Amino acid sequence: MTPRTPTAAAVQVSGAPAFRVRSLVLTDFRTYARLKLDLDGAGGLVVLTGPNGSGKTNVLEALSYLGPGRGLRAARVVEPTRWGAEPAAPGMRPAWAVAATVDGPAGARHLGTGLDPDPTAPERRLIHVDGASARAQGRLAGACAVQWLTPPMERLFQDGAAGRRKFIDRVAYGLDAQHAGRVQAYEQTVRERARLLAFEPAQRDRAWIETLEAQLAESGVAIACARTDAAGRLDAACRDSRGPFPGARVAMTGAVEDWLAEMPALAAEDRLRRALVAARERDALIGGAGAGPHKSDLAVVHAPKDQPAEACSTGEQKALLIALVLGAADLIREAQGARPILLLDEVAAHLDRVRREALFASLLDSGTQAWLAGADREPFAALRGTARFFAVADGAMEPLP
Repeated sequence: MTPRTPTAAAVQVSGAPAFRVRSLVLTDFRTYARLKLDLDGAGGLVVLTGPNGSGKTNVLEALSYLGPGRGLRAARVVEPTRWGAEPAAPGMRPAWAVAATVDGPAGARHLGTGLDPDPTAPERRLIHVDGASARAQGRLAGACAVQWLTPPMERLFQDGAAGRRKFIDRVAYGLDAQHAGRVQAYEQTVRERARLLAFEPAQRDRAWIETLEAQLAESGVAIACARTDAAGRLDAACRDSRGPFPGARVAMTGAVEDWLAEMPALAAEDRLRRALVAARERDALIGGAGAGPHKSDLAVVHAPKDQPAEACSTGEQKALLIALVLGAADLIREAQGARPILLLDEVAAHLDRVRREALFASLLDSGTQAWLAGADREPFAALRGTARFFAVADGAMEPLP
Protein backbone atom coordinates (compact mmCIF):
# COMPACT_ATOMS: atom_id res chain seq x y z
CA MET A 1 0.00 0.00 0.00
CA THR A 2 1.17 3.56 -0.68
CA PRO A 3 0.67 6.61 1.53
CA ARG A 4 -2.29 8.76 0.65
CA THR A 5 -1.64 12.47 0.35
CA PRO A 6 -4.17 14.87 1.94
CA THR A 7 -5.54 17.32 -0.59
CA ALA A 8 -8.33 19.08 1.28
CA ALA A 9 -9.03 20.65 4.65
CA ALA A 10 -11.18 17.73 5.67
CA VAL A 11 -8.80 14.99 4.58
CA GLN A 12 -10.63 12.01 3.15
CA VAL A 13 -9.68 8.38 2.89
CA SER A 14 -12.30 5.93 1.66
CA GLY A 15 -14.70 8.90 1.52
CA ALA A 16 -14.57 9.59 5.29
CA PRO A 17 -13.57 13.09 6.46
CA ALA A 18 -11.30 13.26 9.51
CA PHE A 19 -9.74 15.84 11.78
CA ARG A 20 -6.02 15.83 11.12
CA VAL A 21 -3.05 17.55 12.75
CA ARG A 22 -1.03 19.23 10.01
CA SER A 23 1.60 20.79 12.28
CA LEU A 24 2.45 20.56 15.97
CA VAL A 25 4.69 22.69 18.19
CA LEU A 26 5.48 21.87 21.82
CA THR A 27 7.24 24.32 24.13
CA ASP A 28 8.54 23.27 27.55
CA PHE A 29 6.15 20.33 27.56
CA ARG A 30 7.28 17.42 29.73
CA THR A 31 10.59 16.20 28.21
CA TYR A 32 10.46 18.57 25.24
CA ALA A 33 12.08 21.97 25.43
CA ARG A 34 10.99 22.56 21.85
CA LEU A 35 9.48 20.18 19.33
CA LYS A 36 8.19 21.12 15.90
CA LEU A 37 6.53 18.62 13.58
CA ASP A 38 5.35 19.23 10.03
CA LEU A 39 2.94 16.51 9.02
CA ASP A 40 1.63 18.08 5.82
CA GLY A 41 1.39 15.28 3.29
CA ALA A 42 1.47 12.52 5.92
CA GLY A 43 -0.83 9.54 5.75
CA GLY A 44 -3.60 8.93 8.22
CA LEU A 45 -1.55 6.88 10.67
CA VAL A 46 1.44 8.17 12.63
CA VAL A 47 3.57 5.64 14.54
CA LEU A 48 5.91 6.67 17.37
CA THR A 49 8.46 4.11 18.54
CA GLY A 50 11.21 4.30 21.12
CA PRO A 51 12.33 2.96 24.49
CA ASN A 52 10.15 3.30 27.56
CA GLY A 53 10.55 6.79 28.99
CA SER A 54 11.64 8.33 25.69
CA GLY A 55 8.67 10.70 25.48
CA LYS A 56 6.15 8.94 23.21
CA THR A 57 3.26 9.30 25.63
CA ASN A 58 4.21 12.92 26.22
CA VAL A 59 3.49 13.66 22.55
CA LEU A 60 0.13 11.91 22.80
CA GLU A 61 -0.65 13.87 25.96
CA ALA A 62 0.15 17.13 24.19
CA LEU A 63 -2.24 16.17 21.39
CA SER A 64 -4.94 15.33 23.93
CA TYR A 65 -4.90 18.99 25.02
CA LEU A 66 -6.28 19.94 21.60
CA GLY A 67 -9.65 18.93 23.06
CA PRO A 68 -11.45 19.90 26.27
CA GLY A 69 -10.56 18.42 29.63
CA ARG A 70 -7.42 17.64 31.59
CA GLY A 71 -5.65 15.54 28.97
CA LEU A 72 -5.03 11.82 28.84
CA ARG A 73 -3.10 11.83 32.13
CA ALA A 74 -5.76 13.93 33.93
CA ALA A 75 -2.89 16.04 35.24
CA ARG A 76 -3.02 19.29 37.18
CA VAL A 77 -2.52 22.13 34.73
CA VAL A 78 0.99 22.93 36.03
CA GLU A 79 2.31 19.36 35.79
CA PRO A 80 3.22 19.21 32.07
CA THR A 81 5.69 22.12 32.45
CA ARG A 82 9.19 20.81 31.68
CA TRP A 83 11.45 20.43 34.69
CA GLY A 84 14.05 23.20 34.55
CA ALA A 85 12.06 25.37 32.11
CA GLU A 86 12.79 29.09 32.23
CA PRO A 87 10.02 31.71 32.22
CA ALA A 88 9.43 33.47 28.92
CA ALA A 89 9.91 36.86 30.61
CA PRO A 90 11.21 38.09 33.98
CA GLY A 91 8.62 37.83 36.72
CA MET A 92 6.55 35.20 34.90
CA ARG A 93 6.13 31.53 35.83
CA PRO A 94 7.56 28.79 33.58
CA ALA A 95 4.77 27.52 31.39
CA TRP A 96 4.13 24.80 28.84
CA ALA A 97 2.43 25.42 25.52
CA VAL A 98 0.99 23.35 22.67
CA ALA A 99 0.14 24.81 19.27
CA ALA A 100 -1.26 23.00 16.26
CA THR A 101 -2.83 23.51 12.88
CA VAL A 102 -5.72 21.09 12.54
CA ASP A 103 -7.57 20.38 9.30
CA GLY A 104 -11.26 19.64 9.56
CA PRO A 105 -14.64 20.25 7.91
CA ALA A 106 -14.34 24.02 8.41
CA GLY A 107 -10.83 24.15 6.95
CA ALA A 108 -7.59 24.74 8.80
CA ARG A 109 -7.97 25.82 12.44
CA HIS A 110 -5.08 27.19 14.48
CA LEU A 111 -5.25 26.01 18.08
CA GLY A 112 -3.10 26.97 21.03
CA THR A 113 -3.24 26.07 24.70
CA GLY A 114 -0.98 26.10 27.72
CA LEU A 115 -0.43 27.16 31.29
CA ASP A 116 -1.10 30.81 32.12
CA PRO A 117 2.40 32.27 32.78
CA ASP A 118 1.04 35.08 34.98
CA PRO A 119 2.14 34.16 38.54
CA THR A 120 -0.60 36.37 40.04
CA ALA A 121 -3.34 34.48 38.18
CA PRO A 122 -4.82 31.15 39.29
CA GLU A 123 -3.21 28.06 37.82
CA ARG A 124 -5.31 27.75 34.70
CA ARG A 125 -5.18 26.66 31.10
CA LEU A 126 -5.24 29.34 28.41
CA ILE A 127 -6.89 28.60 25.08
CA HIS A 128 -6.61 30.33 21.70
CA VAL A 129 -8.63 29.42 18.63
CA ASP A 130 -7.60 31.03 15.34
CA GLY A 131 -5.63 33.68 17.20
CA ALA A 132 -8.47 34.72 19.51
CA SER A 133 -8.54 34.00 23.22
CA ALA A 134 -11.29 31.61 24.28
CA ARG A 135 -12.59 31.54 27.84
CA ALA A 136 -14.41 28.22 27.56
CA GLN A 137 -12.88 24.86 26.68
CA GLY A 138 -15.99 24.18 24.63
CA ARG A 139 -14.43 26.27 21.86
CA LEU A 140 -11.89 23.49 21.39
CA ALA A 141 -14.66 20.91 21.11
CA GLY A 142 -16.02 22.76 18.10
CA ALA A 143 -12.62 22.97 16.39
CA CYS A 144 -11.13 19.54 17.02
CA ALA A 145 -12.14 16.17 18.43
CA VAL A 146 -9.76 13.77 20.19
CA GLN A 147 -10.27 10.32 21.70
CA TRP A 148 -7.68 8.05 23.27
CA LEU A 149 -6.90 4.65 24.67
CA THR A 150 -4.00 4.26 27.11
CA PRO A 151 -2.65 1.42 29.31
CA PRO A 152 -4.30 2.75 32.52
CA MET A 153 -7.66 2.52 30.74
CA GLU A 154 -7.26 -1.26 30.55
CA ARG A 155 -8.64 -1.23 34.10
CA LEU A 156 -11.62 0.92 33.10
CA PHE A 157 -14.09 -1.83 33.97
CA GLN A 158 -12.30 -2.86 37.17
CA ASP A 159 -11.57 0.46 38.85
CA GLY A 160 -14.01 3.01 40.26
CA ALA A 161 -16.76 4.83 38.39
CA ALA A 162 -14.75 8.08 38.00
CA GLY A 163 -12.78 6.72 35.04
CA ARG A 164 -15.93 5.53 33.31
CA ARG A 165 -17.58 8.94 33.80
CA LYS A 166 -14.52 10.59 32.25
CA PHE A 167 -14.76 8.21 29.31
CA ILE A 168 -18.40 9.04 28.54
CA ASP A 169 -17.66 12.74 29.13
CA ARG A 170 -15.05 12.63 26.36
CA VAL A 171 -17.66 11.13 24.06
CA ALA A 172 -20.14 13.82 25.09
CA TYR A 173 -17.56 16.57 24.41
CA GLY A 174 -17.66 15.55 20.77
CA LEU A 175 -21.46 15.63 20.66
CA ASP A 176 -22.21 18.73 22.78
CA ALA A 177 -19.72 21.61 22.77
CA GLN A 178 -21.20 23.00 26.01
CA HIS A 179 -20.71 19.82 28.02
CA ALA A 180 -17.08 20.51 28.96
CA GLY A 181 -17.97 23.89 30.43
CA ARG A 182 -20.87 22.43 32.40
CA VAL A 183 -18.70 19.70 33.91
CA GLN A 184 -15.97 22.16 34.86
CA ALA A 185 -18.45 24.60 36.43
CA TYR A 186 -20.26 21.79 38.26
CA GLU A 187 -17.06 20.48 39.83
CA GLN A 188 -16.07 23.97 40.95
CA THR A 189 -19.50 24.52 42.50
CA VAL A 190 -19.34 21.20 44.38
CA ARG A 191 -16.02 22.32 45.89
CA GLU A 192 -17.35 25.78 46.77
CA ARG A 193 -20.44 24.34 48.50
CA ALA A 194 -18.22 21.93 50.46
CA ARG A 195 -16.04 24.85 51.55
CA LEU A 196 -19.07 26.75 52.89
CA LEU A 197 -20.51 23.69 54.63
CA ALA A 198 -17.24 23.28 56.54
CA PHE A 199 -18.26 26.24 58.72
CA GLU A 200 -20.44 25.73 61.78
CA PRO A 201 -24.16 25.93 60.84
CA ALA A 202 -24.63 29.32 62.54
CA GLN A 203 -21.71 30.77 60.55
CA ARG A 204 -22.77 29.57 57.12
CA ASP A 205 -23.97 31.87 54.36
CA ARG A 206 -27.29 30.08 53.85
CA ALA A 207 -28.40 32.28 50.95
CA TRP A 208 -25.22 31.58 49.00
CA ILE A 209 -25.42 27.85 49.76
CA GLU A 210 -28.99 27.82 48.42
CA THR A 211 -27.80 29.59 45.26
CA LEU A 212 -25.04 27.03 44.78
CA GLU A 213 -27.46 24.15 45.28
CA ALA A 214 -29.79 25.59 42.64
CA GLN A 215 -26.83 25.85 40.27
CA LEU A 216 -25.79 22.27 41.05
CA ALA A 217 -29.30 21.01 40.38
CA GLU A 218 -29.54 22.79 37.03
CA SER A 219 -26.07 21.91 35.75
CA GLY A 220 -26.17 18.43 37.29
CA VAL A 221 -29.32 17.46 35.42
CA ALA A 222 -27.92 18.94 32.20
CA ILE A 223 -24.76 16.85 32.64
CA ALA A 224 -26.81 13.72 33.29
CA CYS A 225 -28.90 14.42 30.18
CA ALA A 226 -25.80 14.83 28.01
CA ARG A 227 -24.20 11.66 29.36
CA THR A 228 -27.42 9.68 28.95
CA ASP A 229 -27.73 10.88 25.36
CA ALA A 230 -24.07 10.04 24.63
CA ALA A 231 -24.40 6.59 26.22
CA GLY A 232 -27.59 5.85 24.29
CA ARG A 233 -26.01 6.82 21.00
CA LEU A 234 -22.85 4.87 21.84
CA ASP A 235 -25.04 1.87 22.66
CA ALA A 236 -26.61 2.04 19.19
CA ALA A 237 -23.20 2.46 17.52
CA CYS A 238 -21.69 -0.52 19.37
CA ARG A 239 -24.53 -3.06 19.21
CA ASP A 240 -22.97 -5.00 16.35
CA SER A 241 -19.59 -6.67 16.60
CA ARG A 242 -16.71 -5.32 14.47
CA GLY A 243 -14.83 -8.46 13.48
CA PRO A 244 -12.93 -9.57 16.61
CA PHE A 245 -14.22 -6.58 18.58
CA PRO A 246 -17.48 -7.55 20.27
CA GLY A 247 -20.74 -5.67 20.30
CA ALA A 248 -21.58 -3.86 23.52
CA ARG A 249 -24.58 -2.58 25.41
CA VAL A 250 -23.98 0.76 27.09
CA ALA A 251 -26.09 2.77 29.56
CA MET A 252 -25.72 5.35 32.32
CA THR A 253 -26.85 4.32 35.80
CA GLY A 254 -27.54 6.47 38.85
CA ALA A 255 -30.19 8.28 40.85
CA VAL A 256 -30.34 11.35 38.61
CA GLU A 257 -30.63 9.16 35.52
CA ASP A 258 -33.46 7.22 37.20
CA TRP A 259 -35.29 10.47 37.95
CA LEU A 260 -34.93 11.62 34.35
CA ALA A 261 -36.49 8.35 33.19
CA GLU A 262 -39.50 9.00 35.43
CA MET A 263 -40.09 12.75 35.21
CA PRO A 264 -39.35 15.93 33.19
CA ALA A 265 -35.93 17.55 33.55
CA LEU A 266 -37.30 20.48 35.60
CA ALA A 267 -38.84 18.07 38.10
CA ALA A 268 -35.54 16.16 38.29
CA GLU A 269 -33.75 19.47 38.98
CA ASP A 270 -36.11 20.20 41.87
CA ARG A 271 -35.62 16.72 43.28
CA LEU A 272 -31.83 17.03 43.12
CA ARG A 273 -31.97 20.46 44.76
CA ARG A 274 -34.13 19.09 47.60
CA ALA A 275 -31.78 16.12 48.01
CA LEU A 276 -28.82 18.49 48.39
CA VAL A 277 -30.66 20.60 50.97
CA ALA A 278 -31.61 17.52 52.99
CA ALA A 279 -28.03 16.20 52.93
CA ARG A 280 -26.19 19.33 54.07
CA GLU A 281 -25.04 18.00 57.42
CA ARG A 282 -23.98 14.65 56.00
CA ASP A 283 -22.19 16.41 53.16
CA ALA A 284 -20.45 18.69 55.68
CA LEU A 285 -18.98 15.57 57.29
CA ILE A 286 -17.81 13.92 54.06
CA GLY A 287 -16.58 17.15 52.47
CA GLY A 288 -18.48 16.71 49.22
CA ALA A 289 -21.94 16.09 47.84
CA GLY A 290 -23.71 12.78 48.24
CA ALA A 291 -26.14 13.33 45.38
CA GLY A 292 -25.58 14.36 41.79
CA PRO A 293 -24.19 13.11 38.46
CA HIS A 294 -20.74 12.72 40.01
CA LYS A 295 -22.16 9.59 41.66
CA SER A 296 -23.36 8.04 38.39
CA ASP A 297 -21.70 5.20 36.50
CA LEU A 298 -21.40 3.85 32.98
CA ALA A 299 -22.55 0.24 32.65
CA VAL A 300 -21.09 -1.80 29.78
CA VAL A 301 -22.14 -5.32 28.80
CA HIS A 302 -20.34 -7.71 26.41
CA ALA A 303 -23.30 -8.20 24.05
CA PRO A 304 -22.49 -11.60 22.48
CA LYS A 305 -21.98 -13.15 25.92
CA ASP A 306 -24.60 -11.02 27.73
CA GLN A 307 -21.96 -10.53 30.42
CA PRO A 308 -21.03 -7.38 32.37
CA ALA A 309 -17.71 -6.00 31.20
CA GLU A 310 -16.16 -6.26 34.66
CA ALA A 311 -16.78 -10.04 34.61
CA CYS A 312 -15.06 -10.55 31.25
CA SER A 313 -11.50 -11.76 30.76
CA THR A 314 -8.65 -9.29 30.33
CA GLY A 315 -8.51 -9.93 26.58
CA GLU A 316 -12.26 -9.48 26.23
CA GLN A 317 -12.13 -6.21 28.14
CA LYS A 318 -9.40 -4.87 25.84
CA ALA A 319 -11.47 -5.82 22.80
CA LEU A 320 -14.53 -4.14 24.33
CA LEU A 321 -12.57 -0.95 24.96
CA ILE A 322 -11.46 -0.80 21.34
CA ALA A 323 -15.04 -1.39 20.21
CA LEU A 324 -16.21 1.52 22.38
CA VAL A 325 -13.49 3.86 21.08
CA LEU A 326 -14.30 2.98 17.46
CA GLY A 327 -18.00 3.44 18.17
CA ALA A 328 -17.34 6.84 19.76
CA ALA A 329 -15.38 7.87 16.66
CA ASP A 330 -18.40 7.00 14.51
CA LEU A 331 -20.68 9.13 16.70
CA ILE A 332 -18.37 12.14 16.56
CA ARG A 333 -18.11 11.84 12.78
CA GLU A 334 -21.90 12.00 12.59
CA ALA A 335 -22.09 14.97 14.97
CA GLN A 336 -19.17 17.06 13.68
CA GLY A 337 -18.76 15.86 10.12
CA ALA A 338 -15.28 14.42 10.72
CA ARG A 339 -13.75 11.54 12.59
CA PRO A 340 -11.80 12.40 15.76
CA ILE A 341 -8.05 12.09 16.11
CA LEU A 342 -7.29 8.83 17.94
CA LEU A 343 -4.37 8.48 20.35
CA LEU A 344 -3.50 4.83 20.96
CA ASP A 345 -0.73 4.26 23.47
CA GLU A 346 0.80 0.75 23.61
CA VAL A 347 -2.41 -0.68 22.19
CA ALA A 348 -0.90 -2.68 19.32
CA ALA A 349 1.61 -4.49 21.53
CA HIS A 350 -1.16 -5.68 23.84
CA LEU A 351 -3.28 -7.28 21.11
CA ASP A 352 -2.93 -10.63 19.41
CA ARG A 353 -2.15 -10.60 15.69
CA VAL A 354 -5.77 -11.04 14.55
CA ARG A 355 -7.09 -8.16 16.63
CA ARG A 356 -4.09 -5.97 15.85
CA GLU A 357 -4.51 -6.37 12.10
CA ALA A 358 -8.27 -5.83 12.41
CA LEU A 359 -7.65 -2.58 14.27
CA PHE A 360 -5.17 -1.37 11.64
CA ALA A 361 -7.61 -2.24 8.86
CA SER A 362 -10.43 -0.37 10.59
CA LEU A 363 -8.29 2.74 11.04
CA LEU A 364 -7.09 2.70 7.44
CA ASP A 365 -10.54 2.06 5.98
CA SER A 366 -12.13 4.85 8.03
CA GLY A 367 -9.51 7.47 7.16
CA THR A 368 -8.91 8.28 10.83
CA GLN A 369 -5.73 10.10 11.79
CA ALA A 370 -4.46 7.84 14.55
CA TRP A 371 -1.25 8.28 16.53
CA LEU A 372 0.05 4.91 17.71
CA ALA A 373 2.88 4.61 20.21
CA GLY A 374 4.91 1.56 21.17
CA ALA A 375 8.38 0.56 22.29
CA ASP A 376 9.10 -1.67 19.29
CA ARG A 377 8.49 -1.35 15.56
CA GLU A 378 7.63 -5.01 15.05
CA PRO A 379 3.94 -4.80 16.13
CA PHE A 380 3.51 -2.12 13.44
CA ALA A 381 5.18 -4.11 10.66
CA ALA A 382 1.91 -4.36 8.72
CA LEU A 383 1.81 -0.54 8.47
CA ARG A 384 5.16 -0.11 6.72
CA GLY A 385 4.60 1.81 3.53
CA THR A 386 1.26 3.10 4.81
CA ALA A 387 1.93 4.90 8.10
CA ARG A 388 4.47 7.60 8.87
CA PHE A 389 7.04 6.39 11.42
CA PHE A 390 9.02 8.47 13.91
CA ALA A 391 11.74 7.42 16.33
CA VAL A 392 11.46 9.12 19.73
CA ALA A 393 14.45 9.58 22.02
CA ASP A 394 15.93 12.20 24.35
CA GLY A 395 13.29 14.86 23.78
CA ALA A 396 13.45 14.64 19.99
CA MET A 397 11.59 12.92 17.14
CA GLU A 398 13.19 11.79 13.92
CA PRO A 399 11.33 10.48 10.85
CA LEU A 400 12.08 6.91 9.87
CA PRO A 401 12.15 5.57 6.32
